[in-house]
Amino acid sequence: MIFTASCASPLGGIVLAADEIGLTGLWFTDAKYFGAGLPASAAEADTPILAEARRWLDGYFDGQRPAALPPLHPSGSPFRRAVWDILLTIPYGETTTYGAIAQQLAAQRGLAHLSAQAVGGAVGHNPISILIPCHRVIGADGSLTGYAGGIEKKRALLELEHAKI
Repeated sequence: MIFTASCASPLGGIVLAADEIGLTGLWFTDAKYFGAGLPASAAEADTPILAEARRWLDGYFDGQRPAALPPLHPSGSPFRRAVWDILLTIPYGETTTYGAIAQQLAAQRGLAHLSAQAVGGAVGHNPISILIPCHRVIGADGSLTGYAGGIEKKRALLELEHAKI
């Protein structure tokens, strides 16, 4: 069963989703892929995982460097999950590029090359925004590209983290 909860943020409304294992979704209400993968049977409830995610977000938006993440349980292809695992290694306040992630994933898989565009697709379909920090991925030229929540939200999140952009 998937449970949902809504919360407010300085950047707009957020909807959280979780199952009994961990957080399965976190979307800005106006995001491009809002609710992707969220079943119609999802029920609004206050579960411990959702409460923990709200506390994490409250601290994050108050400018605190977040501690441990709540349990995460994103659903996606093995390729997407591998990209999301790399996103989780990007330090708070730092950025990387789609190309750098492609190189890292190619090396992990013993490949000579992997498409930065394929990585971009996986980053763009990250179901747990902010906690899996897809906003920390920028273009090779330093541009703020491709954030399903909108470029202004991406800029605001990076500014909140005092990232050099």
